[in-house]
Order: sequence, then structure tokens, then C-alpha cells
Amino acid sequence: MPGIQCNGADLYYEDQGDGEPLVFLHGGTAGLRFFEPQLTSLSDEYRALAVDFRGHGRSEKTELGHTLSQYARDVREFLLRLDLDDVVVAGWSMGALVSWEYIHQFGTDRIRSIVDIDMEPSPIKRDDYEFGSYGRDDLAEAVDRIQTDPLDLLDEQATALLKESPSRELRNLVLDEGSRVPPAIQGTLLFGLLQLRDYRDVLPSIDVPALVCAGADEKWRSVESVEYAAELIPDSRFELFEDSGHCITVEEPEPFNRIVRDFIRAH
Repeated sequence: MPGIQCNGADLYYEDQGDGEPLVFLHGGTAGLRFFEPQLTSLSDEYRALAVDFRGHGRSEKTELGHTLSQYARDVREFLLRLDLDDVVVAGWSMGALVSWEYIHQFGTDRIRSIVDIDMEPSPIKRDDYEFGSYGRDDLAEAVDRIQTDPLDLLDEQATALLKESPSRELRNLVLDEGSRVPPAIQGTLLFGLLQLRDYRDVLPSIDVPALVCAGADEKWRSVESVEYAAELIPDSRFELFEDSGHCITVEEPEPFNRIVRDFIRAH
């Protein structure tokens, strides 16, 4: 089982294929298994890697470090330890936030281009921001449910994350990966959203090409909010996936992989 020590945490990762490196970063209470279709398919042309953040998947369940800023530092260490350069970084949901936090801290050093998979500039509602998926009350309710009935909450999320009623396979994927993250870590991440950086001031500074992908179903996040991220990034391309909700990589893996290939070849 491949593992790597990054800033005091043992992180699990998968590494397939040869060629230009493509690193996938997963969402909160998820894991790299959401990128299995990409690791399998894209590794015929690229070096496709994915890593479980600390506290997630098969990585170490550390007591400390569950902030976006620390996750970004872990990604930095991951790239350095594996000597990865000119990397295409593809972040889904929270993984996109981590990629933006990386750019806030380190610029685009070692990054060739980025892929934003269904994430808006800030998922938190703000007075001067017309989007935002969560308010303070939403987060408080979610934290309470994590501590009282986490499996029921995950079951609801499985339906909300996907455009269609989830298949048994996809429902089990959401439940299995979500249940790997201890409730204390889930709660810490949600509380951390209250102090989340507003990435509207970071996205215009991105000086590498970007592919921004949105799922057409809006139960989890509006298309317009994700499209707004593309508007803020100077060199960006927006793609809408009509048959997806929030989990584009497993809902429409073949179209997604094709578009990612086209994007990489063009840049």
C-alpha cells in the first residue's frame, strides 16, 4: 500500500502510468476512490495520481491539521517528495479549495494548469456575495447531525450529491468514504468553513490555464456559482456536464476524461 509522510501525517496515495503528472484532490469526507475512473483511463497517457487528505480515506487519522491551509501544505510536500513538476492539479469540491489555497500560499510553483470540479469561489454565504451553499445555521445543523446520526446524514448526502437517484454502487461509495472520516474531523472541517478564506481575491491572480467543470443538477451547488469561478480566472474554460450533479468524475467519467485530455493537450 503506497504511503508517504507529509508534515507528520502518513498519507495514502495511488500512482498509475507515466508521462505528464496529473494530481487529483478529493472533496471533504470523501477520498481518492472518487477518481478511480480517471486513474484507470487517463494513466494510459499521463502519470495519474490521487492522494487521500489526512483524516480521510486510507490516510492517517491525525488529531491535528484539519484546515485547508494545512491540507495545502501537505499537497506541497507531496509534490516535493515525489519530485512532481509541471503538474495538472484537478480539485473536486473541497479539493478545488485546497488547490486555490495552495496558490494563495505558494503561487503556481510546480503547477502547469488547474481543473476546478464543481466548486464556487466561496461556499459560505456572505453579505456581498450572491452565491454560497452554506449559512451559519446550515453548518450548525450539520455539525449537530454529525454527532447524533452521521450515517443518516451521509445517506441524505448521497441523494443530494448525484443527479439521479444513486445506484447501489455510488450510494455505497459515498457511505463508505464518508464513514472513514471520524466525526470529530468532519465537525472540525465544517467549523473551519466559518473562517474560510474568500477566494474571490485569489482566483484573478491565477496565471496558469484553468478548466472549470459544473454539474447541471443544482441540488448541491448552482451552475451559476461555479461559472462565476471561471469568470474570475483570467485564462479559463467552462464546461457543463448535463448528466451530473456534484460528483462529475463518477457520474460522467468518460465525457469528463475526454474533456480533461483535450484541455491538457491544448495547454
